[in-house]
Amino acid sequence: MKKEEIIEYALSLPNTYEDYPFPEDRFSVTMKHKNNHKWFALIMKVQGKLYVNVKTPPDYSDILRKAYDYIIPAYHMNKEHWNTIIIGDNTDENIVKELMAQSYELTKKIRDRRSKYANI
Repeated sequence: MKKEEIIEYALSLPNTYEDYPFPEDRFSVTMKHKNNHKWFALIMKVQGKLYVNVKTPPDYSDILRKAYDYIIPAYHMNKEHWNTIIIGDNTDENIVKELMAQSYELTKKIRDRRSKYANI
């Protein structure tokens, strides 16, 4: 898969957009929800390789890392909740899409930002 294909798939999910939050880095892109602006994927280049960070359930993260040599603890993110998919010749495109869709679902909820004391 190429970066453009990953972005295209992410944008096919409902109410999403791409964002370039790092002014000094025009390669890295975050894929976000329009309603809550949360990231569900971070696409970047690390040491010449294409990386995609996705959120996964903590109990599933370790299983993925053991099952696929191209899935590692997340680069520069919480390693309990996020994994990095290293895109290469042996990377299964269906796994990438499945994990992006799962990450999309896990980050879709809008957090209630009201204080627990708001109604007092």
